[in-house]
Amino acid sequence: EAAELGKGSFKYAWVLDKLKAERERGITIDIALWKFETPKYYVTVIDAPGHRDFIKNMITGTSQADCAILIIAAGTGEFEAGISKDGQTREHALLAYTLGVKQLIVAINKMDTTKWSEERYQEIIKETSNFIKKVGYNPKHVPFVPISGFNGDNMIEASTNCPWYKGWEKETKSKSTGKTLLEAIDAIDPPSRPTDKPLRLP
Repeated sequence: EAAELGKGSFKYAWVLDKLKAERERGITIDIALWKFETPKYYVTVIDAPGHRDFIKNMITGTSQADCAILIIAAGTGEFEAGISKDGQTREHALLAYTLGVKQLIVAINKMDTTKWSEERYQEIIKETSNFIKKVGYNPKHVPFVPISGFNGDNMIEASTNCPWYKGWEKETKSKSTGKTLLEAIDAIDPPSRPTDKPLRLP
């Protein structure tokens, strides 16, 4: 179906992008929910738009999250555009932190387009660490996971394409390590809910 519209590479995005306009333009416009189970948690993914025209929808989705997964494109030019002064990557990290999402996972996507370059991975970690630190996140608490979403690489099972990759580390109360995005999701610290307090409705 995606290929018929000349958007074959968007086939997985279409799982959550249901609106006609989203599919035609190749961007997420509205938030979408998707549930799945990990070995440790029941997870609800809130897919939020990355496009600046739909930042209002992104805020709606992000304000409900316990942890943000910042997807960064490793492709040449794509990463640089995202972290430029007016880039969306920078803005999304700031909004997530401002909205009270204090846990972050950085998924460095499209690593296949860089031929799984360790140099590119390290460059992105360095640049991203700098700007998320300015926003308020501690880079030592953030897993940086190299992935290829299109190929499903390093998402659930460790990739064989990056022998140099020793895994991510997260230095919070309980130090955790892992290799895949799924393991990073399982390393999220469940937030404490004030269930002993009176009910408040906004």
